[in-house]
Amino acid sequence: MPEPLLPVVDGLTLPDEYRAVLRPGETLTDAAGTDHELPRWFYRVDSWEQALDTPLTEHFDLWEFIGVDVREAPPMRSFPRYVPCAVTALAAALEVFRLAAGTYVHIAANGGYRSPAHALTRQASRHCWGVAANIYRVGDDWLDEEGVIDRYADIARRTIPGVWLRPFGLESGQADDHLHLDLGYVTTRPVQDE
Repeated sequence: MPEPLLPVVDGLTLPDEYRAVLRPGETLTDAAGTDHELPRWFYRVDSWEQALDTPLTEHFDLWEFIGVDVREAPPMRSFPRYVPCAVTALAAALEVFRLAAGTYVHIAANGGYRSPAHALTRQASRHCWGVAANIYRVGDDWLDEEGVIDRYADIARRTIPGVWLRPFGLESGQADDHLHLDLGYVTTRPVQDE
């Protein structure tokens, strides 16, 4: 059997510094008071080159989902990095969205996966599950006006069953400079051997 592109890791077996940041299998509570179990299973990404060379779909590569800045916890700003296995579901959904939009889709830095220790993490952000994306541009369209965001939100609603979209606005829980879409609290446990 060839080696997988991305090794699968049980988060409970990671060194303490990573478990403290990723909190595998722990619970986060959302704004409504509902508890959600954080992902336990992760892909290990050993280098930026590996992320650049790892396709998740025809038009999305792994690197697009792991761009972070200094607000991310230090262990997640260097390699190896660990990304929830459910990121492949997000990539598949964005592939369908891209095909319907007919052009490139750009994910913002910090707009893909974020660890629970990221400074922008609020309550049970679906970014911590690897199934939320902040899209700042589609083709030549910058998503910084309500009409443009609404146009692409309509495409997302028509093409991604069950997608949740953050409403337009300046209030907490809204967005005025990107299209936030997510698939909910998705976790996956890949089959290792049978």
